[in-house]
Amino acid sequence: SPTMPNLKDRILDVVKAPFLAGLATTTKDGKPWVRYVMVEASDDLTFRCSSLVNVRKVAQIESNPEVHLTCGISLPTDMGPYLQIQGRAEFRTDSEARHAFWSDRLSAVFQGPDDPNYGVVVVHAYRIELWHVGVEPEFWER
Repeated sequence: SPTMPNLKDRILDVVKAPFLAGLATTTKDGKPWVRYVMVEASDDLTFRCSSLVNVRKVAQIESNPEVHLTCGISLPTDMGPYLQIQGRAEFRTDSEARHAFWSDRLSAVFQGPDDPNYGVVVVHAYRIELWHVGVEPEFWER
């Protein structure tokens, strides 16, 4: 019988295409704040999303880089596997980060990869929980 893919591969399977996620940051007064973002995952379990430069999430990440992403379920009728991701975020505006992440779908918001209002939130995951409804979660840690 075929062997079950390893945990990392099963996590990546949940995020193989750009996906909608809830990104939680912490406000200046220590309260949680969550917003929707479109995220892309790398094979090394780094997660990236675009952001305007002068927005609340960037200031929150700069004051506290600890973030949380929740993703994997887009329809209430499809309760498939989902992820809870803990990580440390950084906000990058260097040319390398901007150009590496750029895709045509961002042109609805930004002028191009060199738009001074465009940056990339990079989340370095250190703990991921893979959840299936009704089953104990599995844990991946860096």
